[in-house]
Amino acid sequence: MTRPPPRPDEEDPTSPTFRSLSHQNYRRYFVGSIVSNVGTWMQRVAQDWLVLTIPGNGGAALGITTGLQFLPILLLSPYAGVIADRFPKRRLLQVTQATMALASLLLGVIAVLGVAETWHVYVIAFAFGIGAAFDAPARQAFVSEMVGRDDVTNAVGLNSAAFNTARIVGPALAGVLIGLLGGGMEATGWVILVNAVSYLAVIWQLQRMDVDALQSPAPTARRPGMLLEGVRYLRGQPKMLMILVLVFFAGTFGMNFQMTSALMATEVYGKGASEFGLLGSALAVGSLTGALLAAGRSRVRLRLLVLAATGFGVAEIVAGTLPSYLAFALFSPLIGFATITLLNSANATLQIESDPELRGRVMAIYMTIVMGGTPIGAPVIGWIGETYGARWTLIVGGALVLVGVALALLVHRTAVVDRDRRPETSPLAVPAGGARL
Repeated sequence: MTRPPPRPDEEDPTSPTFRSLSHQNYRRYFVGSIVSNVGTWMQRVAQDWLVLTIPGNGGAALGITTGLQFLPILLLSPYAGVIADRFPKRRLLQVTQATMALASLLLGVIAVLGVAETWHVYVIAFAFGIGAAFDAPARQAFVSEMVGRDDVTNAVGLNSAAFNTARIVGPALAGVLIGLLGGGMEATGWVILVNAVSYLAVIWQLQRMDVDALQSPAPTARRPGMLLEGVRYLRGQPKMLMILVLVFFAGTFGMNFQMTSALMATEVYGKGASEFGLLGSALAVGSLTGALLAAGRSRVRLRLLVLAATGFGVAEIVAGTLPSYLAFALFSPLIGFATITLLNSANATLQIESDPELRGRVMAIYMTIVMGGTPIGAPVIGWIGETYGARWTLIVGGALVLVGVALALLVHRTAVVDRDRRPETSPLAVPAGGARL
């Protein structure tokens, strides 16, 4: 008996783009993450607005808040990877989600009561960042446990699609709610409380999972030098080293979108805040398109990573030369598309290629490199914009991404030669086909 085709209004979960949804555990996780991601983007807008509603605050206070929220990720992510390998990731994620929910709850309550001060926001942002630092490596490594090796690329693409959908919906929803509630400190508090509640969706869906269906490696026993073990492991992987170089240059010099878009919108095209906001939505549309296409791939070749990084660098250079705001806005989705193609391909490849016992540490190092370059690159690109003009933030940033591509290819070739010269090579340390482009 043949299976009847799905109705027009019904998505077939076995289609290539959505095949990971055939895994019940991943389907539950996906639903919870959509709810939570919308809440997270709502809080990002509300938290910034809260800072600005406190008398005496401006751009500097916003920068400090963002810095404090991301600082724990840079400082703790490598150690968080060790924790992710030592404990069951499902339980660890429930703890990290609850930690971030409590931080959001506290911030929302003091804002609703109208007693929030700048130092309150700073402290809570830092506490929120600690939860996020331990959440990211476990969440990244948990994907392969839910869907298995064959569907990792698809699941990473769907996760990115959910994130970018929330990136479009969340800020708009937050803006509407803050406006309807009066636009003051109390209004931001209610929006932040919505995010606190949204974490319950992930915690609940993690609790509902079928543990027997998870492909979880045995937790790694504690021993000295676990973090260095992860670093040594990566040093023996030509493909992984190449990926880390690519994402470092892209993340450090290319992905400063908030700053570069703001400078282009205001200084080059003479536009205001609303036009700047539209540029963020344009990037998100391109990212969402790239994420859905990534979900349809069954495998990722290194050639795709190199092309995506090259396309990203070239797109930024072109964007820096565009004559009008309209042209820049219409071109922005291409930048978002190239960015998400690079990041999704890098993420999926590292998860597939890494030893399951080391996957948490591998993903932690990846997250540190992707995000750790921002404090280095952002001031450099900002100085270029202030000294030479806004267009050069994109032109120089894109050119440095292309330098990173050349360096990544050189690192890959050198690592392959060094590996081949070794008298003995562990089959575990070098995945089959790791040197092929």
